[in-house]
Amino acid sequence: MTRGKILAGLLALGLQIPVTAHSTTPSGEAVDLLHQALRQMGGEDRLKALRTIHFQATGYRNALEQSERPEGPYIVEYEEISESRDLEHGRWTQKMETRWQVQPAVKSSIVVADGAVSRSFDNQPVPASHQQLQEAEEQLELGPERVLLTALAAADLRLEPDTIMQSVPQRVVGFTWKAAPVRLFLNRYTFLPTAVEWKSAYPSDMFWSAWGDVTTRVYYSLWWLYPGGIHYPRQWDTFRDNLPDRVLTISELSLNPEFPADEFAIAADERSSFAQRASNTVDDRPLGLPNQPAVEPAKDVVHIPGAWNTTLVKQSDGIVVIEAPISSGYSSKVIAEVDRRWPGAPIKAVISTSDSWPHIAGVREYVARGIPVYALDLNLPILQRLVNAPRTSFPDLLARSPRTADFHAVSEKTVLGDGPNRLELYPLRGETSERQMMVYFPEHKLLYGSDPFQKDGAGEYFYPQTVWEVKHAVEREKLQVDTFFMMHMGPTPWSDLDKAAAQAEHTK
Repeated sequence: MTRGKILAGLLALGLQIPVTAHSTTPSGEAVDLLHQALRQMGGEDRLKALRTIHFQATGYRNALEQSERPEGPYIVEYEEISESRDLEHGRWTQKMETRWQVQPAVKSSIVVADGAVSRSFDNQPVPASHQQLQEAEEQLELGPERVLLTALAAADLRLEPDTIMQSVPQRVVGFTWKAAPVRLFLNRYTFLPTAVEWKSAYPSDMFWSAWGDVTTRVYYSLWWLYPGGIHYPRQWDTFRDNLPDRVLTISELSLNPEFPADEFAIAADERSSFAQRASNTVDDRPLGLPNQPAVEPAKDVVHIPGAWNTTLVKQSDGIVVIEAPISSGYSSKVIAEVDRRWPGAPIKAVISTSDSWPHIAGVREYVARGIPVYALDLNLPILQRLVNAPRTSFPDLLARSPRTADFHAVSEKTVLGDGPNRLELYPLRGETSERQMMVYFPEHKLLYGSDPFQKDGAGEYFYPQTVWEVKHAVEREKLQVDTFFMMHMGPTPWSDLDKAAAQAEHTK
């Protein structure tokens, strides 16, 4: 096969191929290239004169963190967005209605102004974090209306080797923004930005903190000429670590609108509250919940409620931990709790029952301490990806002291330990719960069912499909269950599940 045919084949797959391999060109050429791009977008003076932007948009987010399969297809959140940007003063607000097929619609709002954040869901205030502040900074300084100017202001602006993206030659400039390496891809024919890419950690984000140094790439398309001669992309496709994160399409765009005086208002008490937790990361989350103490569904079986629950099981030769959620820092608190309850007792294993990101986010801490990890066979690839994830900005114990994971794949009934707290692990193998497994305590007729379903605010079980799948798995394995508990549910009579399944089958 000729080199030309190989190249054409790779281009057809949408792969990026460096066109040149020589060293970077001095920054003067990069500056000239950015000025050319600014002219194509309408002119540097016009872009600098943009003080405010408002847009209405429709989009969707792929639930990468909790879909049925890590490689997709993904569960989709549909979004209606109203966003205001005060470029002059670095203020940002977003109002959004989110719809899932499996849950009621939710209205949320975020306001970022003067280093503070306020946040609400369905008009009820909820704690904000540094994550929203970081997101606003990225949108304001790396968004399409500002990214060229941000690049021009960088002290280390440089020209990087050309590449091919979307089958089109691209000029590439690189620079550093807030310690994050950034690359800007400019269409070789039009000089408009094709994409912007940066690498950063998100230590305050409940989903992305687990993945350490995350590469974000936003593709711009559907360019539009607006009054005043400014060219602006109406579609933004965001990928993170090469996964399709979200798509946004702008329906209405206003340039330099006047905002109401209270558009970016944050109450004094909200500012004070945010200031107290602004520096907190996911690792700082305290163990458990202050209003829900730990319970023992059986002797030496300690269930710790939390945003994501964890259970400690004492056996004759050590402690088994069921679930490693939230973060490495949270796992270190769980390990400290084990030592407090049973001083000197070793942790012999941790069981991770699903592949949802918040569920597995704390596995790295156990790997770093040489503790065996029992997980469903289908979940080993994502767990391996988790322990291999680079963490240079916010290193955890595994990043500081790398260690090979001791994974134990569960593909069928697996017995762990002996005595009254003997455990049996069973894959659920349901259609929507295929990446989850059950933990059964035969001596207590007690079942931990992972996280295939929950109760809603009215106390009703939702996801009737997965209620059925858990019942079916219990019947398939001929388990005798009196009580069950789960990732988001405390000990509950099994008879409740029988009633819920019967009701779902007979509801029109």
